[in-house]
Amino acid sequence: MSAAKEGVFGIMDMYLNEFETSLESTGCNQEGHNDATWKMYLERRSIVLAFLRTNLSLHLLKCHQKRIELLKKSSFYIEILPKHLALGGQNHLMLPTAMFQLIDPWRFQRMKKVGTTQTKIQFLLLTDLLEQLERGREELVYYLETCDVVTFLSRWDLIKQRLSNLSELMDSFLDMLVPGKLYVKHRLVPDVRATKVPHIGLVLSTKMPVVFDRKESVAHEDWATLKWFSTSQQSQHEQYELCFRLLEHGMQKERGHCGILTVTSNTCKIQNLLCDRAYKFTIRRAETYSLVYEQWHDSITLKTETNPDQDMDSSLCEPEG
Repeated sequence: MSAAKEGVFGIMDMYLNEFETSLESTGCNQEGHNDATWKMYLERRSIVLAFLRTNLSLHLLKCHQKRIELLKKSSFYIEILPKHLALGGQNHLMLPTAMFQLIDPWRFQRMKKVGTTQTKIQFLLLTDLLEQLERGREELVYYLETCDVVTFLSRWDLIKQRLSNLSELMDSFLDMLVPGKLYVKHRLVPDVRATKVPHIGLVLSTKMPVVFDRKESVAHEDWATLKWFSTSQQSQHEQYELCFRLLEHGMQKERGHCGILTVTSNTCKIQNLLCDRAYKFTIRRAETYSLVYEQWHDSITLKTETNPDQDMDSSLCEPEG
């Protein structure tokens, strides 16, 4: 959500607060309207206000925007499910990894491409749905702010339909946040083995991004300690790839000062670095056979400390003034 939109929504929230306060403090009906009309007006405006404060609040829209951004930084994988199991069941976690060996490799690679496409479409749909919800909020606030009693009541059927549409949009948005099944047109297991293996279904799953611990990751003279974490549940043998690269090149021999380390824990110590140099470190999960989408990797830049002995040597070599 852009800063401009946040500013607009902030003004809207201020207006809603002021308007709700004015409604509560109103002790008599508006001039020119009978009690029944005024009561109906207050009740229906209260419905819209309640909807804006619960289903379509600024805080909620901001949270949804952050969830989309987090999803775009996440890793997406294909998981195997027997089709007779519900998606919410946990039995699929017990399937042996050997199941992948029964699947036709070419067909599985094709399904990975489908999974990548489906993930990208999911992001586009989520962004579009969120924009529709934001526009819907603006529209409802416009009705509250500009319509008098007669106009508001005359448009109530339209407003009520808009509330219903926005509720459906929100439901669609929430459903879209969770990756779903992949449509399998053909059997993934070759016909030769099909008699012994049940029909296989595929589902997309996500793992939250791996990010560096900025407080615990530090550089020293010629070594650095890196630490990272993820909010996803980590498997016992999950592997990570830690890359490091020298950003400042001095002498020719420094140009190849980089590397990739495979790590099975969430911390690593890199030694034999150059003193007083800036390094860029990047962390990611090691690529697996079932990975279909991963576009973002966290990185951090650290500078090693100066070697005190080098400083002393350089000061001894300085010419006298």
